[in-house]
Amino acid sequence: MSRKKAIIFGISGQDGSYLAKSLLSKGVKVFGTSRDAEVQEFSNLRKLGIKQQISFFSVAINDFGSVFQCIKKISPDVIYNLASQSSVALSFSQPHETMESIELGTLNILESIRLYGKEIKFYNACSSECFGDTGEEKADENTPFNPLSPYAVSKTAAYWMVKNYREAYDISACSGILFNHESPLRQDRFVTKKIINAAVTISKGDQRTLHLGNIDIVRDWGWAPDYVEAMRLMMENKRSEDFVVATGVSQSLKDFLEITFKYFNLNWEDHVTIDKGLYRPTDITVNMGNPKKIKEKLGWKANFSLKQTINKIIEYVLKEK
Repeated sequence: MSRKKAIIFGISGQDGSYLAKSLLSKGVKVFGTSRDAEVQEFSNLRKLGIKQQISFFSVAINDFGSVFQCIKKISPDVIYNLASQSSVALSFSQPHETMESIELGTLNILESIRLYGKEIKFYNACSSECFGDTGEEKADENTPFNPLSPYAVSKTAAYWMVKNYREAYDISACSGILFNHESPLRQDRFVTKKIINAAVTISKGDQRTLHLGNIDIVRDWGWAPDYVEAMRLMMENKRSEDFVVATGVSQSLKDFLEITFKYFNLNWEDHVTIDKGLYRPTDITVNMGNPKKIKEKLGWKANFSLKQTINKIIEYVLKEK
């Protein structure tokens, strides 16, 4: 019996790397894409010790011909689309690139699946950013979208595109609406990793101050390896449907700071300076998720609290430095 084949568009990122590891452990043959695979280091895959087990292809996600040829050559059973500009903050300064990588990239994959004709299951990485401010109500699959950034607008458009292709062409496609999830593989430019790296450096006496923007925001934070398991379960589900993936517990960035600095017996207020220049033009104040559906239908639940997630990342960073 031949092994199942999966393409991961965006394999070099945090989620793509953990997903590749999960799929390989299930016996799936994994193919990963990058704009120029020959020069890409794939450092996250190296850190996980799985780079040599993956076949790579150079693909420009915003070029239909490039996407179609990749899918035609590999003829996969499953496609995961995790490729896009992934920073909300950066999307304000690079809205065109954000739109092309998310909206156009998703369309190119869906249209390639439609034209190729083979039964291929498709996973689309959506985002809790699409909900905007949820207030005190936890967002679920029926909560209306209210995107507040170019990134969120693009993710919202991609979500509706997936739904349209699913209904219009009977393509087996779904979106995972993932709330924030962290890991040691998170890029340093993200505020969570920025905080942890700074706390480690400050604890060693090599840094005094950390500059941050709005620390009153509230988010639902989870552990990234848990969340890629949710993606895999969605693809194994017989029915193609969308799911919210979250812990169901939201905490503020102040809480994140307190937990992180307390690990080193430090008071974050002694080291953090608020910089108004780091505020976004528009930002979500409160973002809360309700994972009831995925728990009931797929048996998935988050396994780590925010404190456990932060401690695991700190321990990893300490080993690296």
